[in-house]
Amino acid sequence: MTSTVTTQPPRSDQVRPGRVRFRGVRNRPNVLGALVSLLWLAVVVIPIYWIVITSFVDQNDYFTHNPLLPPSSPTLDNYRLVLENSFVQYFFNTAIVTIGAVVPAVLMSFMAAFAIVRGGGGRFLTGVNTLFLMGLAIPLQAVIIPVYLIIIRLQLYNTLVALILPSIAFAIPLTVLVLSNSVRDVPKELFESMRLDGCTEWGTMWRLAFPLTRPAIVTVTIYNGLIVWNNYLLPLILTDRPDRRTLPLGLAAFQGQYTVNIPAVLASVLLSTLPILTLYVIGRRQLLSGLTAGFSK
Repeated sequence: MTSTVTTQPPRSDQVRPGRVRFRGVRNRPNVLGALVSLLWLAVVVIPIYWIVITSFVDQNDYFTHNPLLPPSSPTLDNYRLVLENSFVQYFFNTAIVTIGAVVPAVLMSFMAAFAIVRGGGGRFLTGVNTLFLMGLAIPLQAVIIPVYLIIIRLQLYNTLVALILPSIAFAIPLTVLVLSNSVRDVPKELFESMRLDGCTEWGTMWRLAFPLTRPAIVTVTIYNGLIVWNNYLLPLILTDRPDRRTLPLGLAAFQGQYTVNIPAVLASVLLSTLPILTLYVIGRRQLLSGLTAGFSK
């Protein structure tokens, strides 16, 4: 003998009030959050807006011009002045140092990260990884004097190579850390599949690990490029020739003994920012996904 149990569906008057209350909470406008967001947006946008409009203001009209209003008679004289005062030379010096430091640092760090993750955890590789991690605790300011003496001994003073080599050394530790975590996120089954297909470790590194860790590679490339591009201490200490200046030192040159041409300085700031801004726009998708790459486990 079997019995059937019937259940009554919930009444509409029991369900709807809960839904109404949920919808009311979900659709309630967050006024405080909107005000804080607008305030933060103003803090970020207003200085950028001021820099842009001031770069088109004539120097003679700078002190009488309203800083928040567009210029009544915009001029390109500030940009012309910047380009005529060795800005192109400073730009190429900075580009050479940035590319010459970032590309080798990222490639060497990627190979080191792959060896650390796929090397089996031997004592040698563990010691190398520990050495890289120790490099994160050493700031550039603490070793600038030994770096200066080494560059003098190598007879590289007043050369761009003197700026490239220390930049590579200080970019490697953090890059190895980020790329190691990214390589660990690659499934081991993929590595085993490549090995069964007869692919060598070298081929696996470039054909499998490199494409799958591209977001992290783009992230560390943009980060290191920004650090090297804006570096001021190394060019200041390791060079003293005007034709070896980089953009940070070149910006300091746009000031006289008693006055500063502020519109020209801001024009040079905008010109020096364009390459980094372009690099971000090109790799922003990879950058956003690479910010969390390697930390999902």
